[in-house]
Amino acid sequence: MTATKTATPAEFEARLRQIGAERYHDRHPFHHLLHSGGCTPDQVRAWVINRYYYQARIPMKDAAFLSRVEDPALRRIWRSRIEDHDGTAENEGGIRRWLRLAQAVGLDPDYVASTDGVLPATKFAVDAYVHFVRDKPLLEAVAASLTELFAPKIHAERIEGLLANYAFADDSSLAYFRNRLKEAPKDVAFGLKWVLDHADTGEKQDAAAAALVFKTDVLWSQLDALYSAYVDPARIPPGAWQTGEGLLAKGAA
Repeated sequence: MTATKTATPAEFEARLRQIGAERYHDRHPFHHLLHSGGCTPDQVRAWVINRYYYQARIPMKDAAFLSRVEDPALRRIWRSRIEDHDGTAENEGGIRRWLRLAQAVGLDPDYVASTDGVLPATKFAVDAYVHFVRDKPLLEAVAASLTELFAPKIHAERIEGLLANYAFADDSSLAYFRNRLKEAPKDVAFGLKWVLDHADTGEKQDAAAAALVFKTDVLWSQLDALYSAYVDPARIPPGAWQTGEGLLAKGAA
């Protein structure tokens, strides 16, 4: 069997970026609907509920990654990702910011945090990502995080689209996305360099690229489930959120 040719770092980076251009979930119909103002209030709520499950599992994914890292320097750098989501004394963290968004769209933050109404497919996809990072070689685990290469564009589009089209959108409710515009670049700069440095054979480059494809599949499949349940054919599976559940009492927002 012929060994895979090793690409230069620049060639390999271009390969990774092409994966995002073709497969990142900014191309999904649900995001076009959301950003254009085409979602109903309940469709927005369903998105907020389901995306919370992903947000809440990201620090768990990073903790699983750190449990396998023997290099203290890598642990020091990586643990800031947990702090960005869980928060610190000085930083409320992404999870709390997401729950502010939940409250702004009329949901009870405690209900959202319970994850009771999350779609089964969302849970399967997100849990698969956590298990992937826990079990796969470190190179593949880091490579899977490189969807952050493409995140600033979707965050900027989301801020613009939500502000233009939804009454709930303001600086407070959109704080999660504004903060990610500042946080994500530092994470991805480190992660990309680490992958380019460590994917030093054709075989490792193939594995890293496959990991990034897997992560784009995780993100895409979440939106497929959301679209199917709440847009078309609007078939909500048993146990998932139904209109009217988990709402704030009137005047509580």
